[in-house]
Formats: sequence, structure tokens, C-alpha cells
Amino acid sequence: MDPLRSYLGRLLLEDITPVVMVLTTPLAEAACRRSGLSFVDMLSPFSLFKKIDVPVRTASDQPYRLQMFKIRMVYASDIHKQDHEVADERIKLVVSEANEKTLPDLLADPPQLEDVVNKPEAELCPLWTKRFNRELIRTLSFSDHETFDHPVACLLVVSSKDKEPISKFADLFNTNQLPSLLNEGIMDPQILKHYLVLHDQQDGPQEIAVNILAEMRSTLGLNDCKLLCINSSAQAHGSDADNSWLPYKAHGLHNHEGACFLNTDDLNEIKDFMQDFASNHIIPYMEQKIRVLNQQVATTRKGFRNQIKNLWWRKRDDVPEAANGPMYTFTSIESQIRVLGDYAFMLRDYELALSNYRLLSTDYKLDKAWKRFAGVQEMSGLCYFMLDQSRKDAEYCMENAFSTYLRIGSSGQRNATRCGLWWAEMLTTRGQHREASSVYFRISNEEPSLHSAVLLEQAACCYLLSSPRMLRKYGFHLILAGNSYYLSDQKQHAVRAYRNALFVYKQNPWSYINNHVHYNVGRWYGVLGIFDVAIKHLLEVVACSHQSLTTQSMFLNDFFHFVQSTGKKFDVYKLQLPVFNMSSLRVVHEDHRTYASNADVDVSESIWQELEEEMIPSSSVVRTNWLDTQPKSSPFKNNKASVCVAGEAVKLNVEVKNPLQISVNVSGISLICQLSTTMDASSAEKGTLSAATEEDIATTKPSILTFKSDENNFTVSSLDIVLGGGETKRIQLEVTPKVIGILKLVGIRWTLSDSVVGYQYFEVSTQKKTKKGKRGAHRSLNNILIVIKALPKLTGYIDCLPTKAFTGDLQLLTLNLRNQSEHAVKNVKMKISHPRFVIPGGSSDLDLEFPQCLRKHVQSDSNVVSSKSTKEKFKGFLFAFPQDIKIQGGATFSWPIWFHAATPGNLSLYLSLYYEMESTTDIPYRTLRTHYNVEVLPSLDVSFAVSMCSSRLQEYIVRMDIMNRTLSESFALHQLSCVGTKWAVSTLPSCDSISLVETIPANQSVSCFFKIKDIGTNSCAEAADGSCGSDMVLSPGGSTDVFHISQSPIADFHYQERYHQGKLAKGPSSLLDFILIAKAVAANSSKSEQLLSHHTCQVALSQNPIWWLMEGPRTITHDFSKSCCEANIQLVIHNSSEHNISLGVVTSDGTLEKNQTIPSHESASGPGGWYDVSLENDVKAITSMKGTHPQKQSSESISPFVWCSLSSAQVDLKPNSSAKIPLKVCIFAPGTYNFSNYELHWKVHPSEAGQVDDNGRSGVGQGYPFYVTVLQGAR
Repeated sequence: MDPLRSYLGRLLLEDITPVVMVLTTPLAEAACRRSGLSFVDMLSPFSLFKKIDVPVRTASDQPYRLQMFKIRMVYASDIHKQDHEVADERIKLVVSEANEKTLPDLLADPPQLEDVVNKPEAELCPLWTKRFNRELIRTLSFSDHETFDHPVACLLVVSSKDKEPISKFADLFNTNQLPSLLNEGIMDPQILKHYLVLHDQQDGPQEIAVNILAEMRSTLGLNDCKLLCINSSAQAHGSDADNSWLPYKAHGLHNHEGACFLNTDDLNEIKDFMQDFASNHIIPYMEQKIRVLNQQVATTRKGFRNQIKNLWWRKRDDVPEAANGPMYTFTSIESQIRVLGDYAFMLRDYELALSNYRLLSTDYKLDKAWKRFAGVQEMSGLCYFMLDQSRKDAEYCMENAFSTYLRIGSSGQRNATRCGLWWAEMLTTRGQHREASSVYFRISNEEPSLHSAVLLEQAACCYLLSSPRMLRKYGFHLILAGNSYYLSDQKQHAVRAYRNALFVYKQNPWSYINNHVHYNVGRWYGVLGIFDVAIKHLLEVVACSHQSLTTQSMFLNDFFHFVQSTGKKFDVYKLQLPVFNMSSLRVVHEDHRTYASNADVDVSESIWQELEEEMIPSSSVVRTNWLDTQPKSSPFKNNKASVCVAGEAVKLNVEVKNPLQISVNVSGISLICQLSTTMDASSAEKGTLSAATEEDIATTKPSILTFKSDENNFTVSSLDIVLGGGETKRIQLEVTPKVIGILKLVGIRWTLSDSVVGYQYFEVSTQKKTKKGKRGAHRSLNNILIVIKALPKLTGYIDCLPTKAFTGDLQLLTLNLRNQSEHAVKNVKMKISHPRFVIPGGSSDLDLEFPQCLRKHVQSDSNVVSSKSTKEKFKGFLFAFPQDIKIQGGATFSWPIWFHAATPGNLSLYLSLYYEMESTTDIPYRTLRTHYNVEVLPSLDVSFAVSMCSSRLQEYIVRMDIMNRTLSESFALHQLSCVGTKWAVSTLPSCDSISLVETIPANQSVSCFFKIKDIGTNSCAEAADGSCGSDMVLSPGGSTDVFHISQSPIADFHYQERYHQGKLAKGPSSLLDFILIAKAVAANSSKSEQLLSHHTCQVALSQNPIWWLMEGPRTITHDFSKSCCEANIQLVIHNSSEHNISLGVVTSDGTLEKNQTIPSHESASGPGGWYDVSLENDVKAITSMKGTHPQKQSSESISPFVWCSLSSAQVDLKPNSSAKIPLKVCIFAPGTYNFSNYELHWKVHPSEAGQVDDNGRSGVGQGYPFYVTVLQGAR
């Protein structure tokens, strides 16, 4: 880009121009004031010559032409250093004037990214900032280290009315009236002088002025004197008054007082005077001055000899360092070189100017005149720019000047600002916007807050013009500018800057700066009295959860302050305090499905459908519902619509959260609804229920006043809550329709702190389903319901159902039902999800006293609940109440329920009641759904181990291990029962005092041993006399305090345990079921008795098909001195299977066990070593089923006894038959011997009726221990 066409080029051509010092007499100034202008104001518009076309020749012989030229007319009294306070006030006035013009823009919507990007480059930054920059630069006019502000010429003006005008010229150029810079020797007083006689045509004809001009020319010179006539208009308000100014308004000539004595001829005369003055006097004078100075500089400073001489002379003296260096008068060679450079620059001979600036730079550097050095560096950079050469050198000079100014201190601070402004414009002209913004930012740090704000705003605009656009830096610097504007009491500018940055932070994660922008914009709008916009912006920050408690309180207090300042309640759409979680919305309406509590609604519908599958009518019956009974012309003929019942509340559950750390008061939370009695459901689904469709509601946001509550058709609930800091609540809102029609839930409304009414509409989106086989629209929120007429409704609950229970806890509860309508219901059924835990009782159980009702009053097996009947009763876990039961309107109905905590863990119990209407209604049936959560805690862990008794046939030894898993509870053992009539349980002879372990403390364990008998065989003597049974009381209460395990509910729950623990009724006969009944030891005796039943099912018995035991004498006395001892024993074998068995007995000679000893002859007379260990060995067999068997004797040892009979015997046994095999043992020495070194080998021959497992077709059994003590007899 041509530098002369750039803004900086035009700025330099208009601001670095020759200065003409003006001296006027009072009468001359008064003549100008008659037209409302000063003399300088009258001439200034004509001091800019855009097409002067004047040839110029400076130091070179080659002339060039000036096309544009300007001179600055300045009163002599104004030629002085600027007072910073006065200059800053003048700059502040520029900003304040723009501040007043900003208000209309603040009422418009904030700009968006598209608007800013599409703006022309010249309009991005406010136009008044250019004026601000020029005023900021002009504060440095007439400084002592620069000469382009020194006067080039002096224009002396006298009036034709002045007495002795010739002497007046001499008086005007008196030393007392000259600027101080001239008197101090800084400026050269020998300048061009031009004399002007000013004649006011209102004072009379100009003959007197002509005579004065002739006298002046004869005295002062022919070419330096001029006459100017003004105020030629006859009338102050002539018809051509306005038109006479039109050609010159563009030059800035504005008559603010309205007088118009200057006509067109006067203005043309002024223009001709200024043209002649510039082209024939000022420019030639400057040319001559340049040539003279250039000759002097060439003589004294140029050339190798002069340079060496100057360098040696300057290094001769030690120059002290100072900011401005030594004092230079206008006669010094340095000042002459500076004047030469500045004159050349103003006449656009930039090469000559640059060469002199570079020459002068060395001198100032050696003299340590840093301010003057920075000044010539600054001008060198501008010369490089205007020559459009070496951008690198231009930037180097500007950087060097800028840093040098800053290094000087406060005296160079404003000069650094001017250098930065020129530098930034230089970079902007070359498209280096990013670098320009950095320069603006650097100079903003050196200026007061107001100046800094304008500079930061320009830096932000440069970031926006960068490629690529740097939006974040743009927004950040605008925020800095706005803050500086606010500190300077320029609130409207602050708001404008912040508003322009809003789009940068609109959708980003920078929540803190976003809150800062909105809060300050809202606060400043409030200070300006624009409360509507202030509240709009503060609404963006009232729900800032990430801010500190102090900041949140400040935001909220200011928000409520501005709301109260309006004197009315504000209706705010989508008020974010509190936050309603629309994704958690759930509409709860009851059609044929009703719920006992709010928690039941949250259960998955699939769980209820699976539970009710066998209870409700078939699908064909369901389709024949009330909708199918409506006529085709019915407005409610729409099968896709949801249904609710008149008089029954439609509930909406939603989560509401307080995002702040402080409590907020929310009142009047209610639903916004509409109910129509004429619109059909299809129209409602299309959204024609209200004036705005569902899609339009979210976009048009109709006022809350549009929806008025109609108490004749429906009533809505109102909820008041206080939300603590960060608290989330799930609330339930209700609307109860009173008439049939179509109900639409539109939204939610609430009031925050009794000041702001918030409301939010439900945004219902309809999306087409694309899955195969599914048609129509899917609604994300079911907010349109068809209201039908009132129906009977049951409510119910299980009374006293525990939320926590110990494993095995058995309780009798009551199911209470109430019919809230006026009509009766019938055919009541109930489906239970977990009959293992809950089963319904019978009508006779209702008045029973628990647990006394479970005791055996008369022992009889006639009340045993068969497996088949139990299975049929609970097939599908469906219970039907008696057909004659009807629940009348307003009546309450109760039914017993048995509860048993079967296993530890968390249980979700689901229960559904089905009932039909006795009268004809739109819906023939309804269901009542209820569910409970029960935590079952561990109590007693019970396990059993069973082994065959080695001393008796058809008996088993049982070990019961019990562990108390609780930490603080104790349990008392009450009863152990064997399920069924085949088995009897009793204590072991050595364990009669079982009461010693009747109570098991917390976290303790105990083991008990019992004996069970198969009393179903004919050989059992106890079965005949009734001395044993299937129940054994473990507590000292006596045998009468026995609970009946074969009757309901224990038998029913036991069946459920068998169902879940293993196979059902058709299990093998070798499996046993045990029921242990215990009681909790209550710390308070007044507490009701707590009963626990533990069911252990399918305990495995021995799988051997045969039983056997050894019979014979236990003690034998024999005299071994005569012969060896022969002992006759026999082996009794019983076939307990249903098949024929062939078996064989194989004996082997044994050796002494480690615990067997042969007594000596001295002790032979005593019964040494005899003891009966049969029962103890039976107990040991539980832990080690195989026992300890003697090893085969080695070839070196001699066996103490040998089997005398056959070593192997074969026998065949029929089913349920026994056989005895005689055996004889020869004993060689006294002692105690274990005759267990034999084996039984059997093979099962299956009958045609039954099958035998492959593993049970054959087997081998080791002999049981059989101890015989042989004593030495008397000799």
C-alpha cells in the first residue's frame, strides 16, 4: 500500500506541517468575532491545500512537485509546552462526547460473531478513537527537543481601525508577547514575517485600508504586506447566509453563533490569501532555509575529516548523563541539523531528512541526550515508512525510540505513547495486525486508565483483524478495556466494550470470565437505570455453582436489588434458580394400573407386566377396553392416547436443585395446565390444544399470563420449599382433573424469593421411529392425557412389614385394603413376586395369636400339608381370594399375610392385586401395585453332616454346626425337627444335657450331635411304642412346647425352601430335611417374642445299599497257658435297597495297633485295658468316614490273632432282607483287639422295575471298628 494513501501517511501530512505563528491586535480579533469566529478559526479551514501543485527544490538540483500541503495557524500565546492536566481534560472531553452518543446502541441487541466479522475494517473500531489518538499526539506539541512545531513564519495582523498600524506591527513582535521558547533561545526568532491589514466592511469603505497597505509596502516591503477584507455581507441574516457556508463546511468552518457577515466573496478572498501565502512565501522560505542549512552541515559535519574531528571533540569531555542531555540553543549545529531534517520531512524530501536524522542520532547518543536521541530515531522510522523502504529498519528505529523513551522515565512516557501510536499504525498499514495489537498493549500500560481503555480497545480490534482471527484475545482485551473505562467513570463505554465481547464467551467452558462479563454488564446497566437489560444479564449468573459463597451472595443480592427497583414482579422464562432437571420428568397417571405409593411408580414396567401376566385377562380381552366401546364420533376415540381418571391426581415427578451454596426460598411451585372438553385426542397430539403448538411454545415463549388456572375443570397443587446450599430434592406436583376431556401439561411455574416468577415449558420432541414394525411418533414426555369418568379404586398396604429382619424371621402380618369409591369391587386376586418370603394365609389365621397358633396342641400327623397340594396352591404364585369376598364402597378389608426372611440380602418384594368392578364402567378391571424393600440380615448359619451308625442298623449320627453371624444379638435354640414321618430324632446317650448350649451368643459357634432313626421300618421298636418322634425340643420348656412343622405356614415355607435349595418332592429317599426353630433373646422382656425358622433341605445320607454290624462278646477271660483263645462272632448284614445283592466277606489277619498293648503276666489278673468305645467311634466316624484300619502284617511280624473261619464268604440278599455270617478268631495273647480288618464286596443286580446308578452297581466297604478285650484267666 502507498504510504501516502494510508491513514498514517495522511496523519503525518496533516500533523507534521509548518507552523505559522499569528499575532493580532484586539481590533483585528474583534472584527473576526463579529462573524462568530477567531482569526485563526477563520483561516484554518483554508490552510489545507489538496492540489497546490507547487514545484520544490531542496538540497538536490532535481525539483519535484508538491500536490498536497498544509500549514498550521497558531496564536503566539498557544506556542508553549502543553500542560498535561489541561491536555488530559481535552482528551477526556473527546471520550465523554462519544460516551453520550453510545446510549442508543446499548439498547440494541449485543453484536454476534457474524455481525462483527462482516463489518468493514474501518468500522470495527469506533471512529472517535482516531480523533482520540490525534489529540493524544498533540499533547506533545512545541516540545523543546523537536523542531517541526517551531514556527516557520509569523503572520502579524492589524485592523484598519488601529491607530498608527505601522507601529502596531513593531509592538506585536515585542519580546514580551513572543513565546517563551523564542525568548529562551530554543526557537530561532529569525523567521519569515508577513504583514496583513484586516478591514471590516461593516466599518466603512476600504479606502482607508488601501492607504494603510500602501504605507506598509513602502516601509515593510512590497511582497510581505497584504490586505484582507471581511464581513462584506450587508445583513447578518441574509437569504444566502446558509448557502454561503456550504462549500466550506467540509473544511471545518462552522459558525456556531449563526452570524453570517462573511459572504462568498470574503471566503474566496481568504482562500486566495492562504494560497498565495503558502505557495509564494512559506514554501520558498523553507526551500531557501534547507539549502542554507544543508550547506552549513556539509561544511562542518560531512566528510571523513569532519566526522573524525567531531568524534574526537565529543569524547574529549566527560558528559554527564541526563534525560535531555546538554542544553542545545537554536544556534548549535545539532539544532540546525534537526531543523534541516524537520524542514526536509515537511517538504517530503524524506531521503534528505533521513540522512540528517541518522547523522544527528550519533551526536545525541554520544552526548547521552536520550530524549533527543529517541526523537530522531522516531523520525527515522517514519522516514523509512514514507519511503516504503526497509521495514526491518523502520521497526528497529521505532522499537529503539520506544524503549529509550521508557528508559528515561516519566518525562518520556507520553513520547513513548506517541511513538507507539505511530508504530502501531505503521504495522496496521502493512497488515501486521497481531504485532500492532502488542504495541497498543505495551503503550496502554504507560497511560492512565482512560487512555489505557481506548488503547486496549484498539488492540482488541487488531486481534480481530489478524489472520487467523484471534477471538479469545479480542474478547479478553475488550474486557480489560471495559474495566478501565469503568475505573475512569465511563460506564457506557464500559458496557459497550463488555457487550462486544459477549459473543466470544457465549458458548465456551470459561465460566468465570463469562460470569464476570454478564455480571458487570448487568450491574452497569442497572446503574444507568436500564433495569430490564440489567436483569436479563444478571439472570445468566444467578445460578453460578462454581463461584465462591461470597461471590454468589453478591450476584444474588444485586439481582434482587434491581428487580425490586422496578417495583414489580418479573416473569422470567427458563429461570435457572432453582434448576429443574427436565430429563428427570416423569408423568404418573393411573388408568387400569394404580399404585400404592410414589415409590411403586419408579419400578420398571416390565417387572409389573411379568408379575401380572397370569393374573390379568388375556390380550384379546385387554384390547376390548373402554376405548373400543366408544362410538366412532367420540372425541376420545384414539387408542394411542394416555388415560387418566377424573377425580384422581395426575402427578409429575421432577428433580429440583439449588446450584448455589446459599439457601433459596422457592414458593408456589405448580403445574401449568390446560383442559379442553371438546378437543379430540388426535388434535391434542398435534398440538392444537392451545394457541401455540408444542414446538412454538419453546420458540415463541408465550407469557405466563396466557395460561390461567381454571378451577372449574381442574385443580393444581402448590408447593413451597427451601433448598439448602447444593441441595437436590425430588418433588411431586399434582393436577386433579374434575371433568372428562383432554388434559395437557404445559410447564412449571414458581416464585423465587417472592420477587421473580420463573416458568418453563415442557419441550416435547416428536421423533419418527425407524425400527421395523414400529410406526408413528415417539413422545419423550407424555404430557397429553385423556380424562375419563371416575372409577372405583383400592388402596392398600401390608401392616408392620419390617424393613430389616434377621434370616429366618417368621411373622404374621396383615394386608389392609380400602375401597375409596362408592361402588364395590369383586374377584380379587393377588400375585406375589417372592413367595419364598411372603405367602397369604387363610381366613382363619386373621384372629390368631402369634406364635402360639403354631404350637402342637394335639400331636397328630393328619394335618400334614402334602407336597402336591402345596405345589398346586402356589402354581405361578397366584392367590385368589374367596369368590364370595366383595369390598364395598368405603369399606376396609384385611387378610393375613405370613412373612419369612428366607435368605440374607436386600429383597425387593413386589405385590400386585387385581380386582374387577361390580358396576359397568369404562375400564372393567384395575390393578393395585405395591412393593417393599426389606434388608435381611444374617443370623444363624446352620449346617448338618450325617454318617451311618456303626453300632446299630437303620441309625445315623448327625452333627449340627451353628454359627451366630450377628454382632450383638443372641439366639436361643428351641426345636429341631426332621421333616416327614419316616425319621425320628433324639439325643445321643452322652449328650443328654443339650440345654447347656441352648443360647448362642453373638459371633459364636456351637456343634451338637444327634441320632436319627428310620422309624418307617417294621423292625424299629420305638416306632411301635411311640417313644420317639420327628421333633426334638432343645429348650428346657418341655415336650409340649413344640411347633407344628407340617402345617401352614411352616410347611408352606419349607416347600419353598425345597424348591429353591434343590429338587422338588420327587427327591431320593436318602435325602433329609431339617428345620431348626430358634428365638431371639430380647434385651427387653416386654418385647414380643421373635421366632426364627431355619430350613436345611436335602441333606445327603449314606449311599451304600447295605448296612452291617459286628456282634459278639466284648470281654473274654481265658487261660493262655493251656491253649489259645477262640472267639465266636457274627456279621449281621441288611439289604436296604430294592434290588437283589450278592456280596462277599474278605478277612485278613492283623497286627496290633499303636494303642493296643499286651498286658504282662504280673498284671494279668486285672481287667486292664477294657473300655467300651462303640459310641465314641460312631462320633469319630463323622469327621473321618473311613476310620483307621490296620495294615497288613509284614512277613517279619507274628499276628496276635488270626481268622479261623473261611477267609471269604459269599451270600445273596433279597430286597429288605438280612443275613448273619458266623466268624471265628483265634487269639494268642491277652489284650484289646480291633477286629475291623475285613472288607465287604457287593454287587447290585437291578430289578426290572428300577434302575441303578452306574456308581452304585458295586462297591467295597471297610469293616467298622469292633473292640474285644481278652483277659488272662486264673491258672
